[in-house]
Amino acid sequence: MAKRRWQYLPEKERNEIIRRAAQGQSQRQIANEVGVTRAVVFRVLRPFGGVMLSDRVWSPGPGQLGTEDRIGIQVGLMAGWSFNRIGDELGRPGSTIAREVKRNGGRDGYKAADAHRAARQRAARPKRTKLEANPVLCGLVVEKLEQWWSPEEIANWLRRTFPDRPEMWVSHETIYKSLYVQGRGELRRELAACLRTGRAKRKQRGRQEHRGKISDMVMISDRPAEIEDRAVPGHWEGDLIIGKDGKSAVGTLVERSTRFVILLHLDGDRTAETVRNAMADAMAKLPELIRKSITWDQGREMAEHVQFTVDTGIPIYFCDPHSPWQRGSNENTNGLLRQYMPKGTDLSVHTPEDLERFALSLNTRPRKTLEWATPLEKLTELVMATAA
Repeated sequence: MAKRRWQYLPEKERNEIIRRAAQGQSQRQIANEVGVTRAVVFRVLRPFGGVMLSDRVWSPGPGQLGTEDRIGIQVGLMAGWSFNRIGDELGRPGSTIAREVKRNGGRDGYKAADAHRAARQRAARPKRTKLEANPVLCGLVVEKLEQWWSPEEIANWLRRTFPDRPEMWVSHETIYKSLYVQGRGELRRELAACLRTGRAKRKQRGRQEHRGKISDMVMISDRPAEIEDRAVPGHWEGDLIIGKDGKSAVGTLVERSTRFVILLHLDGDRTAETVRNAMADAMAKLPELIRKSITWDQGREMAEHVQFTVDTGIPIYFCDPHSPWQRGSNENTNGLLRQYMPKGTDLSVHTPEDLERFALSLNTRPRKTLEWATPLEKLTELVMATAA
């Protein structure tokens, strides 16, 4: 059978020639398998720049346009099709086709070979991360990591601090990748040690209670309803952070609505009298608006809770045994404080000035639960609103 001339070649066979060329077949192979002359193959492929074997060394990733896609786009453009029709033929959104054509010369100038070559060059070009390209942004991220802020806290603080400067925004995923992905040198590797390790495991529930009973306890079930929804400020949760071998401790108080933190320096011991006096002194420094109640667990350090209430007028409510989730704000804060006072260390080495510095660091740290405001900002708003 005589081989057909290119002028009379049906569109279906023209597309078959183009498809085989995109797969890397030589013009001789195509001519033999389609049943046309090599001259026909050459004429059909001439607008596409030939077989493009050299360009097929690079294979784009999943979901990206390949050589066959780009040839299909050029075929569609030559036929006068719309972007949506080309997309339907290729199984791609019309918007993808429109962006590809606009990026590579428009309807009149689009060439599949040139477009594929440009895509390969763009993919091969090393790209600088946002932190690499912006030393000021990188410096701020490092500074906050060294203050033990989490990547998510940093990302949201940047958006609040620079609302009109997108170049100063970075996602928390980018910060994590910069810390953990090999080859990323913009953040020092030792900064990974500043990331939060997570709270300690909860004690097993339902165990037998061995601690002595505290007299005259008022249980959390009898706590007023206004405390539960956190809408009314002035209700606190408290606990102790215990040091190495149980020989030292620091008291912690967290205001439920603002998450404002107060740390109690316990000078030499954690007896009930020492804890009562430290807590009374701390509460006396606060405005009356924000000293309404304290919720604590059933530790023996609260044995003098009745005397504390008599002295200060502040009632204390007790959680159920082994139920730390009933003091959720305090538990979360204690987990954060372990970044400043690690487990297994002697807490007596920390002076009152050290504890004030730790508390200030936490109180000026944006919190997700506060929509990325800081506890100090929230507490200040409350006090100012009351004064007005």
